[in-house]
Amino acid sequence: MAASELYTKYARVWIPDPEEVWKSAELLKDYKPGDKVLQLRLEEGKDLEYSLDPKTKELPPLRNPDILVGENDLTALSYLHEPAVLHNLKVRFIDSKLIYTYCGIVLVAINPYEQLPIYGEDIINAYSGQNMGDMDPHIFAVAEEAYKQMARDERNQSIIVSGESGAGKTVSAKYAMRYFATVSGSASEANVEEKVLASNPIMESIGNAKTTRNDNSSRFGKYIEIGFDKRYRIIGANMRTYLLEKSRVVFQAEEERNYHIFYQLCASAALPEFKTLRLGNANYFHYTKQGGSPVIDGVDDAKEMVNTRQACTLLGISDSYQMGIFRILAGILHLGNVEFASRDSDSCTVPPKHEPLIIFCDLMGVEYEEMAHWLCHRKLATATETYIKPISKLHAINARDALAKHIYANLFNWIVDHVNKALHATVKQHSFIGVLDIYGFETFEINSFEQFCINYANEKLQQQFNMHVFKLEQEEYMKEQIPWTLIDFYDNQPCINLIEAKMGVLDLLDEECKMPKGSDDSWAQKLYNTHLNKCALFEKPRLSNKAFIIKHFADKVEYQCEGFLEKNKDTVYEEQIKVLKSSKFKLLPELFQDEEKVLSPTSATPSGRVPLSRMPIKPAKARPGQASKEHKKTVGHQFRNSLHLLMETLNATTPHYVRCIKPNDFKFPFTFDEKRAVQQLRACGVLETIRISAAGFPSRWTYQEFFSRYRVLMKQRDVLGDRKQTCKNVLEKLIQDKDKYQFGKTKIFFRAGQVAYLEKIRADKLRAACIRIQKTIRGWLMRKKYMRMRKAAITIQRHVRGYQARCYAKFLRRTRAAITIQKFQRMYVVRKRYQCMRDATIALQALLRGYMVRNKYQMMLREHKSVVIQKHVRGWLARRRYGRTLRAIVYLQCCYRRMMAKRELKKLKIEARSVERYKKLHIGLENKIMQLQRKIDEQNKEYKSLLEKMSSLEITYSTETEKLRSDVERLRMSEEEAKNATNRVLSLQEEIAKLRRELHQTQSEKKSIEEWADKYKHETEQLVSELKEQNSLLKTEKEELNRRIHDQAREITESMEKKLVEETKQLELDLNDERLRYQNLLNEFSRLEERYDDLKDEMNLMVSIPKPGHKRTDSTHSSNESEYTFSSEITEAEDLPLRMEEPSEKKAPLDMSLFLKLQKRVSELEQEKQSLQDELDRKEEQALRAKAKEEERPPIRGAELEYESLKRQELESENKKLKNELNELQKALTETRAPEVTAPGAPAYRVLLDQLTSVSEELEVRKEEVLILRSQLVSQKEAIQPKNTMTDATILLEDVQKMKDKGEIAQAYIGLKETNRLLESQLQSQKKSHENELESLRGEIQSLKEENNRQQQLLAQNLQLPPEARIEASLQHEITRLTNENLDLMEQLEKQDKTVRKLKKQLKVFAKKIGELEVGQMENISPGQIIDEPIRPVNIPRKEKDFQGMLEYKKEDEQKLVKNLILELKPRGVAVNLIPGLPAYILFMCVRHADYLNDDQKVRSLLTSTINGIKKVLKKRGDDFETVSFWLSNTCRFLHCLKQYSGEEGFMKHNTPRQNEHCLTNFDLAEYRQVLSDLAIQIYQQLVRVLENILQPMIVSGMLEHETIQGVSGVKPTGLRKRTSSIADEGTYTLDSIIRQLNSFHSVMCQHGMDPELIKQVVKQMFYIIGAVTLNNLLLRKDMCSWSKGMQIRYNVSQLEEWLRDKNLMNSGAKETLEPLIQAAQLLQVKKKTDEDAEAICSMCNALTTAQIVKVLNLYTPVNEFEERVLVSFIRTIQVRLRDRKDSPQLLMDAKHIFPVTFPFNPSSLALETIQIPASLGLGFISRV
Repeated sequence: MAASELYTKYARVWIPDPEEVWKSAELLKDYKPGDKVLQLRLEEGKDLEYSLDPKTKELPPLRNPDILVGENDLTALSYLHEPAVLHNLKVRFIDSKLIYTYCGIVLVAINPYEQLPIYGEDIINAYSGQNMGDMDPHIFAVAEEAYKQMARDERNQSIIVSGESGAGKTVSAKYAMRYFATVSGSASEANVEEKVLASNPIMESIGNAKTTRNDNSSRFGKYIEIGFDKRYRIIGANMRTYLLEKSRVVFQAEEERNYHIFYQLCASAALPEFKTLRLGNANYFHYTKQGGSPVIDGVDDAKEMVNTRQACTLLGISDSYQMGIFRILAGILHLGNVEFASRDSDSCTVPPKHEPLIIFCDLMGVEYEEMAHWLCHRKLATATETYIKPISKLHAINARDALAKHIYANLFNWIVDHVNKALHATVKQHSFIGVLDIYGFETFEINSFEQFCINYANEKLQQQFNMHVFKLEQEEYMKEQIPWTLIDFYDNQPCINLIEAKMGVLDLLDEECKMPKGSDDSWAQKLYNTHLNKCALFEKPRLSNKAFIIKHFADKVEYQCEGFLEKNKDTVYEEQIKVLKSSKFKLLPELFQDEEKVLSPTSATPSGRVPLSRMPIKPAKARPGQASKEHKKTVGHQFRNSLHLLMETLNATTPHYVRCIKPNDFKFPFTFDEKRAVQQLRACGVLETIRISAAGFPSRWTYQEFFSRYRVLMKQRDVLGDRKQTCKNVLEKLIQDKDKYQFGKTKIFFRAGQVAYLEKIRADKLRAACIRIQKTIRGWLMRKKYMRMRKAAITIQRHVRGYQARCYAKFLRRTRAAITIQKFQRMYVVRKRYQCMRDATIALQALLRGYMVRNKYQMMLREHKSVVIQKHVRGWLARRRYGRTLRAIVYLQCCYRRMMAKRELKKLKIEARSVERYKKLHIGLENKIMQLQRKIDEQNKEYKSLLEKMSSLEITYSTETEKLRSDVERLRMSEEEAKNATNRVLSLQEEIAKLRRELHQTQSEKKSIEEWADKYKHETEQLVSELKEQNSLLKTEKEELNRRIHDQAREITESMEKKLVEETKQLELDLNDERLRYQNLLNEFSRLEERYDDLKDEMNLMVSIPKPGHKRTDSTHSSNESEYTFSSEITEAEDLPLRMEEPSEKKAPLDMSLFLKLQKRVSELEQEKQSLQDELDRKEEQALRAKAKEEERPPIRGAELEYESLKRQELESENKKLKNELNELQKALTETRAPEVTAPGAPAYRVLLDQLTSVSEELEVRKEEVLILRSQLVSQKEAIQPKNTMTDATILLEDVQKMKDKGEIAQAYIGLKETNRLLESQLQSQKKSHENELESLRGEIQSLKEENNRQQQLLAQNLQLPPEARIEASLQHEITRLTNENLDLMEQLEKQDKTVRKLKKQLKVFAKKIGELEVGQMENISPGQIIDEPIRPVNIPRKEKDFQGMLEYKKEDEQKLVKNLILELKPRGVAVNLIPGLPAYILFMCVRHADYLNDDQKVRSLLTSTINGIKKVLKKRGDDFETVSFWLSNTCRFLHCLKQYSGEEGFMKHNTPRQNEHCLTNFDLAEYRQVLSDLAIQIYQQLVRVLENILQPMIVSGMLEHETIQGVSGVKPTGLRKRTSSIADEGTYTLDSIIRQLNSFHSVMCQHGMDPELIKQVVKQMFYIIGAVTLNNLLLRKDMCSWSKGMQIRYNVSQLEEWLRDKNLMNSGAKETLEPLIQAAQLLQVKKKTDEDAEAICSMCNALTTAQIVKVLNLYTPVNEFEERVLVSFIRTIQVRLRDRKDSPQLLMDAKHIFPVTFPFNPSSLALETIQIPASLGLGFISRV
């Protein structure tokens, strides 16, 4: 098909855009050949005309179908071109938050500038062992591919990480090394992988710096070789560095920093050890303040300094060396502060006693005068003489900076050497993986020598990359037997020749450096003369004669010639170096030793170094006299040599490529700048890979995948049995041009665009089929709708018409009735209106007339009162005015007279001053005296007359006053009478008005009564009915309130019960957590134990020392110290260091230290395990059990005493018989005096003597038994009575000695009497306790009765209250009651706790005393008696002939028993042919016999050998499921037997009487039960690991990849990284494989007789593994996140649930473990558009974490075009809704998690005496007892 045929209407294309680089547009009409313009419409809706190039007529690139957008591999795209690559990367990066993408063999990594949770150990485990194409792109996938190819192909590997500064190269390299360290581990315990990772912080501190593009930019290239042994475990590493940027030490651009180590030193200057360095703030030093940005946001330099020092310590750099390094670095900083003073233009000097130089010299240990002299002078040597020349200030500064750079470069090389020594492998290296972290292509505004070297290295790497891609393409075509045609690809060999060939740039540069007067300008002219117009890749700038341009593979770069010669020479004055070499500081001369060696071409170079010991390539040996010549090598020459070595190494390995892309220049998280991304894609070779792929057949499908995808394009007759021939026939019909595809052996190869064409045909056919289906269904739906509507319309019409007729008849009747009603109503209304108007008129008239009269009266009354008020007021005002006027006149007179008097006084004072005045005054005075005398006489006369007048006036006034008083009294009386009359009138008027109002009111009431008389009856009736209804409502409310009270009480009770249940659940969860922690510790202990065994075996092989024997512990030794004191392995571990001390020190000191460390760790784990076990026991222990044991113990003791007394009587009677027989024999011998009979040699004599000796021996045995029984009776009596427990052992010994033949019966009778008294006292005490309990119960009944009465009273009171108060009162009462109950319960709980503690203490005291008593008895009894004497009471059966369910074996047959029954037993035969758990029963029956014999050594030895034997079997055949299952079942059965026959009441409930007789009598094996429980836990964990190893390969293939429902999910193009086929081929696992395996596991466990509860736990664990592994792979595989895959998963899960139902395991909790997987499958299938969908998803996915939900939505990929992608806005909505959810941020489930296992007690109904031992077991040496 021609490409132009694809440019049809609605086809989408890419057009260039200056802002977005490429823009998407849609064709508005078909393109026809010859058209010069395309009619397009942009995505924003704008129409435009796109003009084609008239010369090339090249059409714009087509856009891929939406179904291919976001693919994991760019080569899977149908159209391979730049816009498709850019768009795919952008969609993955911005929308899906995916930073990794494959591009063929290249991994493209985009820096997110954000910490992502995709590098944890769970992710590493998920990628470990997976094929590269099976998982989503990741740096771990590349690392896993390299690791796998190294192991599979036996070939060294390389991972080449490149990119711009700030693109994330260093981080990618670190993660790759972390992956190798985690997956491989190390071959020894030296933690090599930790050292490899620890080299990163050191190299970052001395080689990384902040730039404008990156806060942690690597300013050097490095190649790290990680070495592996034959088992592919890390054994060491080696590092090579390239082109260190020395110029950064002395100069930093704006917003940049020097190397991190300088700022770390300044930040740590306050530390005590750094005081001698005299450091300060970074802004103080010239070398650290030039950039003006000494601090990086979010980075603590002081903390980083701590990490750097820790890494140095881990790598073996001692503290003294570290301080030496910091001393040199501090010296460099102080050297930068040295200043120079110019004396003239050609000379300078250092200021005298210059402090920075003094500090530098002190730190470096050199002479101040020498260094100051040689900083300002240089030595010139000619052929005849040597002379010293001063230098200018500028040259001195340059020399100072050159010295600082040289010191730093040598220190850098020295540190790298020491890091390599620390990482050096101690054993032979088998293979290695190299990680190359090297600078990417660089182009800046000003490009110098460093950029030239960097771009030169990238040219070499690009050439190697192109050749590798070309080679892979060729191999793929040849493998598929496709005709190979040469693909034209860009070869950059001409550019490399321009740089490194003879007369190339580097060659001319070295030549110019040798010239005496060589300069940058002359070198530039040589370049122009040699290459300009002769080489197409070399150009000269138009406006510069000091620059040149080289066309690199990525872009043109203009280099400035200035500084090239100086940087290539890297001149350092030799005199300054000699001064430093003479330093007293020992580390400083070491830095310059390499300059004298031939093997180090890195001295004084900024370009890096070649390692001294390199494994692939060995350097030649040095020749004498070569050092001076080698020292003069230029930087460019050294860099070229090291680059050639690197290329040789890379060509000898299989390369893997990681291209890091920087998305933007501003370090914004998840922000994509298209222009910057395209520049880097072009520069790093990704687009070249695309171009090479697109030039051939980029799209490749297997025949099965092609058939599955395009089956819809085939007809039934086209489908043949041969898939290959079917595909060929279909393709020949679909694509006419046979050059567009090729048929290989297993794949079909397509040209670019053909898959898109096939997708278009497929989509068109599916669309046509959908339209046809829609047409048919819509027609059927419309016809069905029409018939339904027609039927409904007829029915509606019929009902409507009938309704209308009925309504018309009703209307007629209502009209007639309305007219009649209107007639009477109108008459009533008119009459009522007339009556109302008449009544209203009369009432108005009456009111108006009364109102007028009242107003007139009020007016008259007010006028009269106002006249009276006016009269009084006016009189008062007149009097007041008169008085005020009088006072004013008097006051005026006084004032005037005072004034006149003052004037007169003044005149008199003036006159008084003169003598004449006095004279006149005397004359005047005499006259005045006379006048005054005369006046006095006259006044006396007047006074007498006035007195007479006043007396007469007083008389008249008094008479007048009396008269006026009588008048006032009379007026007052008249006024009061007037007031009374007025009040009476007013009261009468008010009474009249009141009567009138009452009359009017009575009339109105009468009228209202008359008006409402008719309604009264009706209202009364309604009221009665309402009252009845209210009464019923009140009754219902009462009942409702009662019900609410009961409900609330019930709810409160239920809430309390729920709280109790929740607290119980929480306690159970805590218990499970503790159990899980304990089992994890146990697992760790078993791992260390296995490691210890392996080390012990290795040491036994190395050191030929006989294996130490078993260290026996004393029988009285307490086993409480550790559960593992019974293990012979641990006791050997205790002896081993003492026995092997000298050989181990000589031959294997490292192993011995490791052994001691492991031993210490084992002891710590034992202690921790013991503490945890004690805590678990405390939680699980119940007080009732202890109390029950205490109560039930006396009857048991009594029964034992009674039985033993009967036994004693029997023994006494037998003793009497024996005595009688002995006496008879003696009499017979004395009576028969025949010499032939009584002779010593006679036969009769011998027979009698033999009988006598046998009888005497039996008598002695019986005596010993009587003594034993007596001692036991006494000890039991003392144990029961605590007061008498401390019986002295000497008394006991005397009693034993006093017991003679006659006294034995009496003593036994006394003991029996004491026992009976003891029993009677116990019965009396029990009776008293029962009576006390009865009294307490009666008191409780009485209190309950009182409480009941009180409750009834409260209820009655509550019923009398209103409803609201009643509810509140009931609630309050209930709360009070529950609070009291809680308090009572808490008190009871505290009492029980105290009781339990008290009982425990008593038990410990009793056990201790009994032990002491037994020890005393054993010390006081002869050794002959100790052998047969049991430690605890022994029930001696009477019938010894019956089989008692015990097995007897000899001590020397123990190892044979363990060997035949455990070590060499085949589980398959036992499980099929014999009863389940037979070995456990046999072992327990042997233990029973040892217990019966009271042989603690035999019990201890047998149990220890059994445990060790099981461990050995599991270690030897631990990978076999049947073996592990078999011994897990038998260990549990053995544990259950020890419990069932322990004699403890809690385990004897389900026993038969016969089984109770078989209980152990002498030993308490509770601690051994704990050891067996721990062993069972270890076996269970091993069983889970075996299950996991078997199921792991099946899960992903069976649950995810296999199509259980055929045809549901389509197959998409997969690109170069082919995924595992989802079609069921031969050998692939399906869901049926998983179910068959589950059936196998279940049947094996059932055959072995495993406990049903344990089977449920195993099944739950299996289902958890299946769900976790499936979900983890789903979260890491984009191709699996689709709607159809969700359906497949749900179907598979339903099949697993059906299996659970078939096996009756639905209540095992296994289904719940699949809930996260089920919800993930539902999430793939539900709608994902609206807010309602988001709410539904949030409520549905409660078992998934937020990170998992968002990850699934991001990965959701449509398989067909009819599915829609999830919008980014919808994902944001989900995140907003789930932000308050508190769940784990972890993405993956922990597939290694093991649920804590429990072993519920499961007694056996099998009788021990019925068990038969088959001869096939080889246990003939065992006899039944």
